[in-house]
Amino acid sequence: MQMPKNVQQNNAQNAVLFEAINLVIHLDTEQDLMLQISTRLGKFISSRETNVRYLGLEAMTHFAARSETLEPIKKHQTIISGSLRDRDISVRRKGLDLLYSMCDPSNAQPIVNELLRYLQTADFAIREEMVLKIAILTEKYATDVKWYVDISLRLIAMAGDHVSDEVWQRVIQIVTNNEELQVYAAQNILEYVKADSCHETLVKIGGYLLGEFGHLIADTKSCSPIEQFMALSTKLAGCSSSTRAILLSTYIKFVNLFPEIKPQLLHVFRAYSHTLDSELQQRAFEYQSLALLPTDDLLRTVFDEMPPFPERTSALLSRLHGKHAGTSDKRTWVVGGKTANADSREIQLTKQAAPNGHGLKRSFTPTANGTLSPIASESKTAINGSTNINGMHDLEGLDLSTPTEATSKPVNLASAAHLSPGWEQGYRHLLLESEGVLYQDSQIQVGLRSEYRGPVGCLILYFHNRSTSATMGSFTSTLDNPDSTKLKIDTKNLPDSSVAPLAQAQQTIMFNALSVFDKPPTIRISYLAGSLQAVTLQLPVVLHKFADPADLSSDDFFKRWRQIGGKPREAQQVFGLLQDGRQERRMDPAFSNEMAESFGWKVLKGVDANEKNIVGASVVHVAGGKLGALVRLEPNYESKMFRLTIRATDEAVPPVLLKYMVEQLEQGAQDERSDHGVVRALDDSQ
Repeated sequence: MQMPKNVQQNNAQNAVLFEAINLVIHLDTEQDLMLQISTRLGKFISSRETNVRYLGLEAMTHFAARSETLEPIKKHQTIISGSLRDRDISVRRKGLDLLYSMCDPSNAQPIVNELLRYLQTADFAIREEMVLKIAILTEKYATDVKWYVDISLRLIAMAGDHVSDEVWQRVIQIVTNNEELQVYAAQNILEYVKADSCHETLVKIGGYLLGEFGHLIADTKSCSPIEQFMALSTKLAGCSSSTRAILLSTYIKFVNLFPEIKPQLLHVFRAYSHTLDSELQQRAFEYQSLALLPTDDLLRTVFDEMPPFPERTSALLSRLHGKHAGTSDKRTWVVGGKTANADSREIQLTKQAAPNGHGLKRSFTPTANGTLSPIASESKTAINGSTNINGMHDLEGLDLSTPTEATSKPVNLASAAHLSPGWEQGYRHLLLESEGVLYQDSQIQVGLRSEYRGPVGCLILYFHNRSTSATMGSFTSTLDNPDSTKLKIDTKNLPDSSVAPLAQAQQTIMFNALSVFDKPPTIRISYLAGSLQAVTLQLPVVLHKFADPADLSSDDFFKRWRQIGGKPREAQQVFGLLQDGRQERRMDPAFSNEMAESFGWKVLKGVDANEKNIVGASVVHVAGGKLGALVRLEPNYESKMFRLTIRATDEAVPPVLLKYMVEQLEQGAQDERSDHGVVRALDDSQ
């Protein structure tokens, strides 16, 4: 009952006390003790000590998971809501867990509204988790159709990039499966899409819902077919490839539903039939072909209204428990209150998400007698043991173990480990330019032209035979992609196998940034010209090529800079110009500005108090969405030093951008630059 002044004694006493509290909650046998615990925990969550507040909130979340009634906890709802603004992020996380666990039909709306208010200023580290929990509570305790739609769309509008695919897809599933939601949802999403500022996730929802249910509101004021089409079309150009695909599907649905706007829809299909993106090109071409058939019978059949989705466990719960996996102690309960702990399916989800728990499978192999036995790591040495099976002793001394990776894997001559001399000069130039000479020697010139739109890039390689007499035969190119899980490569054509003197061959390659990648692809070019010749080059396909400049005001820049915060979403390095003695390197404001703009940054003037400093913003496009990035470059022209700081909404982005910028900036400006102009014999019609 007394708080000892000695810190160590106090910590030890609290450790024993909280273990006792958790044991009583787990046993849940003494009602009087449970009431006493709720009162005691109410004092703990108001403590001045951070550790005590944390443990109090953790224990109260456990209490909510076991207790038959939440009334004792609801008495402290104001204090618990206040913990969302605690100075310590671990306390804020526990406050979020407790609010999620103590929610029931009587207090769902106040808690959801409180979480939405806090979402606007919440740490980036917990925003996605907050979005998931708000979405789950909204779905779980919705008693009013309008409230569910309003909160869901408002949540997505506020959270933006922190909305995972599971959230917006779940909204579509619920609206599709509940007829009473469809008209109201279609009207509301149209209003969001019409707004000047509309997040891409809302455009996806708008595309799907209007394609399915737009005809239900077509006679309503401001919801006519042409207004629905115009609202979506204004957002089309600024969206990612996956969202454009959804909108093209919406438009073919419109052809079926609204014949009066068919000419406008066909115009879009024709335009996208020539896009660089093969998925969009094929989709648009096929939709156009279907729309131009003599009769509408096939069109009506293929694009009939989608059936209701089959009932299944919400993917939101899987996503939520997956985020908790490996980040907390093993518990005998799950965060989410009494109902979650009574649901065997939800408990199973937490087990499946555990990184070293029930989700692992063991590998087995058949033995000589047909039974199954686990593969042991010692099996490689069993051959040389004393057991004789089928005369195996005759092979003693031979290593019959599985060949190691080093001996069995063939040498990959197309990898970055085998880059040819002279590869770097053209590569570094093309990191900053869209076209030029990648490599050249006395026999071959390799030119490159590139174009990037969102997460998709297109490279055209030109292989020019510089010889006036010798033909290049058996011409082949081999690509190596060390980041294949993050960068998708689609080769559209292979170069001709024979290249005549002074002629050229072409190869078109598409790249799709699935996520943040660090290692550029490489290409090996081999051919016969008297003897076998080969060069291995690195392709200038790097993360900043998928970035677009973003214009921000001074207030917006510093607001986002503070919101992103420091590590792990920040990378910083202090460095100077290279001192190799081979050439004089210099740095000046023009060079610093040119480098920043070449890396896709929008240089923001008048933002930094020091006019010599350069600040900028950009948006990095990957298949999963848009990632905001900010930069601050502080040059010291007297000492020839830089300090470079990059922050981004995704922690994988800053170190990658930092590495490439440092490598370019430390080269400094050169008075005379070698000619890397437009590729010789480039066909302007391409």
